[in-house]
Amino acid sequence: MHTISDYQGYFLEYLSQKNTTKEPKNLYEPISYILSLGGKRLRPTLVLMAAEIFGGSYKEALDAALAVEVFHNFSLIHDDIMDDAPLRRGKETVHEKWDVNTGILSGDAMLINAYQLFENYDGETFKELAKLFTKTAIEVCEGQQYDIDFETRDDVTIPEYIKMIEYKTAVLVGAALKMGAIVADASENCTASIYDFGRLLGLAFQLQDDYLDAFGDPKTFGKQVGGDIIENKKTFLYLKALEFASDDEKKQLQGLFSLNPEDPTEKISTVKQFFETTGAKKATRSEIELYTQKAFLTLDKLDISEEKKSLLRLFGENLMNRSV
Repeated sequence: MHTISDYQGYFLEYLSQKNTTKEPKNLYEPISYILSLGGKRLRPTLVLMAAEIFGGSYKEALDAALAVEVFHNFSLIHDDIMDDAPLRRGKETVHEKWDVNTGILSGDAMLINAYQLFENYDGETFKELAKLFTKTAIEVCEGQQYDIDFETRDDVTIPEYIKMIEYKTAVLVGAALKMGAIVADASENCTASIYDFGRLLGLAFQLQDDYLDAFGDPKTFGKQVGGDIIENKKTFLYLKALEFASDDEKKQLQGLFSLNPEDPTEKISTVKQFFETTGAKKATRSEIELYTQKAFLTLDKLDISEEKKSLLRLFGENLMNRSV
């Protein structure tokens, strides 16, 4: 087994070989741009790691890892258009740097490219990868639609919110690990358990992302801090604040989430205060830890060495304690 950093390095090397701009330039340049912006490379790293955990070689999993990363970045381009987001990883978003039409078309090409990469696998492996990818891709779209719907609803529940982030984010983390296991020809029990590990870890990851959107360091977060508050998104923080708030506080918070001020600085500051004073900030930290621990419990079902389980635990711990 290699280290997490090793797998990230192997993937980045492969990405640099594949991420080239070809003609027409206006279609492929935005793709190269978004793929070169960095990010955690969480999902492709998991694909490579899972392949070796189940006895395969990371080299065999590189195309599946690239497919997952290309798909993830495709979804980011389109999400940023829908959210009208100015920044992604501290840089201009694709639709800001080019225009909305370019973002839509380049994103479409990325989705097709992701499917193309599975053509490098034979027979049953290709079938299983493509089937999992199709299921995951449609769930991500469903999650995104729930997210949009929630912006105009005042009755979103916490279970609904958890389902939304499961589809929008967590299923792709689970799929990344399962793809690595499929490439390594792991048993059905193992592929199911590693998927659950990733799905639960993905829930913790998204809750952490919501938390950092409000309380992250602008210098390291890479996105606009307070973006969810500006967009009036009913995040876990917001829903918990409503749950814990007095009737008067609830009215104030709901009132703030009906406003779209030209300068949102004061709104962000006031909402963050509500998140702290109601206990929502603390409750969100607890929820992140809860889902991380649930993920670790699924490792007990895996028939792999303790050393390999430790690597997966380390990944989860790093994720839970991240600040970016």
